[in-house]
Amino acid sequence: MAEKTFISSTRAIPEGEAVPRHVAIIMDGNGRWARKRFMPRVAGHSRGVESVRAVITRCIERGVRHLTLFAFSSENWRRPAEEVSFLMQLFVRSLKKEIARLHENGIRFRVIGDLSRFDDNLVCMIRDAEAMTAGNATLELTIAANYGGRWDILQGVNALMASGHVGEITEDALTPHLSMAYAPEPDLFIRTGGEQRISNFLLWQLAYTELYFTDTLWPDFDGDAFDEAIASYGRRERRFGRTSEQLRPEADITNVPRKGHA
Repeated sequence: MAEKTFISSTRAIPEGEAVPRHVAIIMDGNGRWARKRFMPRVAGHSRGVESVRAVITRCIERGVRHLTLFAFSSENWRRPAEEVSFLMQLFVRSLKKEIARLHENGIRFRVIGDLSRFDDNLVCMIRDAEAMTAGNATLELTIAANYGGRWDILQGVNALMASGHVGEITEDALTPHLSMAYAPEPDLFIRTGGEQRISNFLLWQLAYTELYFTDTLWPDFDGDAFDEAIASYGRRERRFGRTSEQLRPEADITNVPRKGHA
C-alpha cells in the first residue's frame, strides 16, 4: 500500500474539520493515580491500558483516523530501573493480548522511536504486529516508544543526508524522513495529569496543533473525557496565520451594513 504524502501546515493550510483527523496524547498521571490509592506506581500503568482501549474505541466512533500515544520517552530511561523493567514487560504483554483485537477491528499498528535499546524479542514482536496490520485502514494507532522530538528531527536530517541530498535543506525535503511522514500533523494534542508542557513530543509536527490540557489522571481518562477534548477542539478557531475575518464566509463580510447605509 503506497503511503500518502502530507504537506506541512506551515507550507499549506489544512482543510478544517469539526472532528480532528489526528489526535496525539501524552498519557500522564499513572504514578500519581496509583499513589493516591496507596498502590505501587506500576499499578497505575496497568490501569492506564484500560484508558487506551476506551480512547481507541471513541476514536473509531467519532471518525478520528490517526491516534498517536506517547508511551515511553527517550528521557524515561531516567526512571527507577524496576519501573522501566515493568513498562517493558507491560509493552510485551499488551502486544500479545491486544494485537489480534486491533487487527480484527481494522486498526493499523505502528511504533515510532529509537528501538535499538529494546530487547530483540520485543522489536521482533513490534515488526510482526506492524506487518500483520499493514493493510488496515479504520484507524492508524501509533505508539511512540523511546521517542524524542529532537531525536526525530536529527534522525530525519541524517537520513536526508544519507539519501544523497545536495543543496539547501528545506521543509519539503526533510518532512518525508521524519518518523510520522505517513500521517497528517496532529490537529489536537491532549495531555492528561495537569502538566502543561509537550515534553519533547512531536516537536516538529505540533507547530499548529491545538493544545488541550486536563487535570484528569490518565487512568481516569475515559470516553467521556475524550469527548470533552473533542468538543473543546470543535470550538477552536484555527487560523494558520490568517485573521478571523478571513475565515468568515464571503456573505458575512459583504452583508455587513456600511456607515450611512442601514
